[in-house]
Amino acid sequence: MLTASLRPEYRAGPRRKERLPVENPSGTVHHAVNGYSTVAEAYVRGRPEYPHALTDWLRDDIGLGRGARVVDLGAGTGKMTPRLLATGADVVAIEPVTQLLDRLSTTFPRVEALTGAAQAIPLADGEVDAVVCAQSFHWFAGPAALSEIHRVLKPGGRLAMIWNLSDTRLPWVARLSALINRYEGDAPRVHTGAWRNVFPCPGFGPLVERRYEHLHVGKPEDVIFHRVHSISFVAALPQERRAALDRELRHLVDNEPTLSGRDEIAVPYITAAIHTRKLPA
Repeated sequence: MLTASLRPEYRAGPRRKERLPVENPSGTVHHAVNGYSTVAEAYVRGRPEYPHALTDWLRDDIGLGRGARVVDLGAGTGKMTPRLLATGADVVAIEPVTQLLDRLSTTFPRVEALTGAAQAIPLADGEVDAVVCAQSFHWFAGPAALSEIHRVLKPGGRLAMIWNLSDTRLPWVARLSALINRYEGDAPRVHTGAWRNVFPCPGFGPLVERRYEHLHVGKPEDVIFHRVHSISFVAALPQERRAALDRELRHLVDNEPTLSGRDEIAVPYITAAIHTRKLPA
């Protein structure tokens, strides 16, 4: 029987799709995250899925399966959720942006969906077997979030961090990434590697990393334009700057022979899958 206490701002008992208050989650992350509140549709259409090989990784390396309980932390609209569900584990999606969480709840009505932040996770101590941060850990990489993740994990539980990274070995992808990076300001980005500065971390073991290649195939409007529009700091730009960025994107597509005039294109990604284990006390 679980004897660890609940944090005082949360209620005990069933939490099926229940929205519980958190301690001002909007004040715990960079202001650029506010851009996500306007781009749920672009996020769904533009963000790549995760490779099917991750399902085996989640089972074999993270230990997910029937009877396991996993947190999808910073779940967004649920891009990672199908891979987690495929393992047979019970999934708890936690997301601070209401518009994204509403979309997830609509798509996956049987998934437990909670409003929350990495620094204030609405779960009891030692309640979950794994915490998975897909495309999100760089937003909250710091002692407060790691302390909360450590708190809710069972002994030996895994923290998994996953990112779909643009494969900039292809010249036009490198040009696209450089174009986007000009607009990032001081928003947290995974490509800077700053998230690694919190490791090694007391209470967690060493990082273990695997990488997978895959393609995001679709219409240029989705896999390039909506993908860029779904980026938080792009969504937060003033209208005239977003329009200028769109013109630059159109110029790139129209002048790249492998993209111009095509109804369907393939954007290459490398998926980084990294995990660490909660150490015994």
